[in-house]
Amino acid sequence: MADKRSILPATQQPLHLVIVGHVDHGKSSLIGRLLYDTDSLPEGKLEELKAVSAKRGMPIEWSFVLDAFQAERDQAITIDTTRIWFRTFKRDVVIIDAPGHHEFIKNMISGAANAEAAILVVDAGEGVQEQTKRHGYLLYLLGIRQVTVAVNKMDLIDYDRQRFATVTGEVTDYLGKLGIKPKFIVPISAREGDNIAKPSARMPWYDGPTVLESLDRLQSTSAPVDQPLRFPVQDIYKFDDRRIIAGRIETGVLRVGDTLVFSPSNKTARVRSIEAWNVDPKPVSASAGQSVGITLDQQVFVERGEIGSHDFNPPNLSNVFRTTLFWLGRKPLTVGDSLKIKLATREARVTVEALDAVIDTNSLAKGRAETLERNGVGTVVLRSREVLALDGYARSARTGRIVLIDGYDTVAGGVVSLEGYPDQRSVMTVKSTNIYSVAHSVEANSRAQVNGHTGGVLWFTGLSGAGKSTLAMEVEQRLFKRGLQVYVLDGDNVRRGLNKNLGFSPDDRAENIRRIGEVAALFADAGLVCITAFISPYRADRDRARAAAPGLFHEVYVKADLATCEQRDPKGLYKKARAGEIAEFTGISAPYEPPVEPEMVVDTAEVDIADCVEQIVDYVERTFRVKDG
Repeated sequence: MADKRSILPATQQPLHLVIVGHVDHGKSSLIGRLLYDTDSLPEGKLEELKAVSAKRGMPIEWSFVLDAFQAERDQAITIDTTRIWFRTFKRDVVIIDAPGHHEFIKNMISGAANAEAAILVVDAGEGVQEQTKRHGYLLYLLGIRQVTVAVNKMDLIDYDRQRFATVTGEVTDYLGKLGIKPKFIVPISAREGDNIAKPSARMPWYDGPTVLESLDRLQSTSAPVDQPLRFPVQDIYKFDDRRIIAGRIETGVLRVGDTLVFSPSNKTARVRSIEAWNVDPKPVSASAGQSVGITLDQQVFVERGEIGSHDFNPPNLSNVFRTTLFWLGRKPLTVGDSLKIKLATREARVTVEALDAVIDTNSLAKGRAETLERNGVGTVVLRSREVLALDGYARSARTGRIVLIDGYDTVAGGVVSLEGYPDQRSVMTVKSTNIYSVAHSVEANSRAQVNGHTGGVLWFTGLSGAGKSTLAMEVEQRLFKRGLQVYVLDGDNVRRGLNKNLGFSPDDRAENIRRIGEVAALFADAGLVCITAFISPYRADRDRARAAAPGLFHEVYVKADLATCEQRDPKGLYKKARAGEIAEFTGISAPYEPPVEPEMVVDTAEVDIADCVEQIVDYVERTFRVKDG
């Protein structure tokens, strides 16, 4: 046994470590041996291990350290996720045992979620297996880049140097494709103790660090105080006349006097105090990792699940986003499935809107599929009825993770991507004050009687090249000749004037459509038939345009598949987008969300333009015309 470490002072910050690998490759044995070699076994545990192993007629079995239940020993499968502390010569280590059996990957998700580093255990004889690759991909997905690879069971291959080199090549090749370069690759025998705490005399050809030495060389991740403030609200407490908002600061620093915005409600207030019990004077700041209670300078209604942030750097607001996730449900995941999402302290219902890709964790290739099977990895579009406060994982790892629940079962874990989707906060924020509606002296019915038709918005939406502008101009001419007051708002024309200060980022696109929706509503209120011809790719934006003209909005889906639109390419935009000359191009590098229940669909890929025009004109005559009498 190595020298005791419990009396030695740690000179580095604690390291949170996850240990992963294929079933039976020896994770539990490695943990048991680490505890033994650092004198961290509970009193009497070593004698118990010797007795149990002798009873079974086998050498001492270190994996029994973590086997909490007799049933687990009988199955030879470790089920639970275990957190154990031990100490190296230089630091404390919090070891998170994440089981490798494919039935229990969900334990790994919860275990690896807070890890700073990982040991990936690989059997020297079996080499890299499918589960090894799946676990490696999960480490990549969760952003764990500090990885020590322990090539275990070297004793069973007679400590063969060449075999170790072969396995090293397999591991390095796969992790390299994920952008992970192992910090150390150590040949070990967990059973015999080779290269765990002391260099092995049986492998003189290896001159690298032992497992314990490799842990001392890894870096502890400092508290993310330099990231934007994220303060998920856990609960609200009432004390005397104080309303205390409690939660854990995930990232950033919170100070008395800070102006906070709570998302998604978008309410703002200043921090009046940071509450603490039996502390004098009261703290004036708190940082990432601390659980605190705060009071505000005004009584705003804030509830569990909201996220407090500084008003100058809030999370995004959206009801649709992408996630790359591990699917663990017993039934395959399909489009249309409804699930509960856990996002920090928030819970909400989401629907699977699209399954963009299924990822083969062996080859890392992306493919198309109708379902995501159990233990599979895929990129999925989720939509909620309510707006959620979201951070992309690349921006904030702590608030960019999600868990999906079906009934009472955890069925998926994943990370959030907001690429291609706008921040809806700007179009939801009301800045104008002291505004009062002015009642018109001319009523809508009077306008309709004079014009012979009611006002309304014909909102054409579809991919670029679907034929929106062509249809709009032809329909305008036909309706005008029939005596209707009609006008077209077209994307290119509007961007030369009203919206010339907007670009084509997701946020600018959302603002572009918001303005168009408001202008179109004014046209409709004036009694005109306003035809708009815009891609308007986001469903939420079209819903806001509908809300701006209640009862007067008619969504017309100008339907044409991507291949047809790209073949037409009237402005050469698809060619430029494919060449990378246009960023955020709908259908290529940015999403398009088709209407769910449009008032009308015209399929320009199947029906010629003249017939489509006739369909739309007939619809307007039936819907907008004032009947005789």
